[in-house]
Amino acid sequence: QVQLVESGGGLVQPGGSLRLSCVASGTVFIINAMGWYRQAPGKERELVAGITSGGTTNYADSVKGRFTISIDNAKNTVYLQMNSLKPEDTAVYYCNADLSDYDGRNYYWGQGTQATVSS
Repeated sequence: QVQLVESGGGLVQPGGSLRLSCVASGTVFIINAMGWYRQAPGKERELVAGITSGGTTNYADSVKGRFTISIDNAKNTVYLQMNSLKPEDTAVYYCNADLSDYDGRNYYWGQGTQATVSS
């Protein structure tokens, strides 16, 4: 069974930076794509950034130029570098993976990591 384990959240002041990591543990045959979503209180979960195993990326307009997603295929790990953070970036950030394991192609979610931007 594959699990996604996130780390790197925390409290940071406006203008600061955080780096989130998510590793897919277990037997992974192929990673097709990974991504980060976030959900703020009272709001729906939204896509923040996504990346394919080949390195093609996409970003929400609200984070373009501030966030950078990257992937290490050898480590089954995706990162989200978040710079110039704003209070409106406060949310629980969830990792998502589109991958193939013993059960075939599946989509997995992490447990979420809290990022709080506040002075």
